[in-house]
Amino acid sequence: MNETLIQIIWLAVKVGFAVMFGLNIAGLLGWVERKQSAVMQDRVGANRADIFGITILGLFHPIADALKMLTKEDFVPAKVHKPFHGLAPVIALGFGMLCLAALPFGGTVSVAGRLWDLQPIASPVSLLFVLGLLSIGVHGIVMAGYASGSNYGLLGGLRAAAQMISYEVCLGAALAGAMFIYGTLDLQQAVIWQGHLIHGWLPAWGIFLQPLGFILFLTAGAAVTKRTPFDLPEGESEIVGYHVEYSGMKFGMFLMTDFIESIVISGIIVAVFLGGWQIPYVQLTGLVGGVLMVVSFSVKTLFILLLLMQIRWTLPRFRFDQVLDLGWKNILPLCLLNFIVTVWGVYLWR
Repeated sequence: MNETLIQIIWLAVKVGFAVMFGLNIAGLLGWVERKQSAVMQDRVGANRADIFGITILGLFHPIADALKMLTKEDFVPAKVHKPFHGLAPVIALGFGMLCLAALPFGGTVSVAGRLWDLQPIASPVSLLFVLGLLSIGVHGIVMAGYASGSNYGLLGGLRAAAQMISYEVCLGAALAGAMFIYGTLDLQQAVIWQGHLIHGWLPAWGIFLQPLGFILFLTAGAAVTKRTPFDLPEGESEIVGYHVEYSGMKFGMFLMTDFIESIVISGIIVAVFLGGWQIPYVQLTGLVGGVLMVVSFSVKTLFILLLLMQIRWTLPRFRFDQVLDLGWKNILPLCLLNFIVTVWGVYLWR
């Protein structure tokens, strides 16, 4: 078979895997949100949806959610700007899905005498690629608020713009220290760099080299996903929200966007701070090694998602001024301080 054709097919397979990974995990997160909160609050939680009387801990609830979203009436208010109203959820979800294709699910393995790169879209600036796509997704949120023809929706969109732009600045600043150490903006190379051991026993993961950067990025990432305690753009306890005039699958797309963004943020954390697909003390080669790489990356990502869900059901919502103060007056200065200390530390060490 032609080498170019093989590469095209392999690229399509990898991108398809990334998309299906995101969609399946996003669906599972709908169940996790109910079940994990139920466990924390000492109640049963999701247990009603069943097939032939079988509930399996409520795992059929994501299927019921999907059916409800697909069959629910798509009601469009009279005063909306219809082209923008329909385009907004597509932009928000679409660019979030594209981010998944740049995550390094695995390294390069040799199978059947051929090298196979397990990162769907390889790029020397893959980190900037992901952060850039996340920032474009903000336009869909703002567009939804503007196109709704509602003051409540517009207020939610303005909240989202202020919050997400603020914390995207913090995202980049929090990663600066770690990427300076790795000497690259390529997520795959950052993972490979973390593959060696410090003093022969400690994995050179970013969480050990940049503990403050990890905490700051985790906080800023939680804010970018618009989840509690940073869910001011949605305003669920109020009538304010950028998607207040949406129903049916369009509303479902915004819900999926939050979950997809959580997966993207978790994937970046795994790649930059948790060694990515690396398994300490284990040499990963061949077909088995490739499978273990993908499993390792997936398990670490799920762990971070559970941590974000724990935060979501533990902390109360901030006021909007508190959200912006936390970003501009606390997280960003700490990110810059962390970067300066890192630069001087690397300079003196070398």
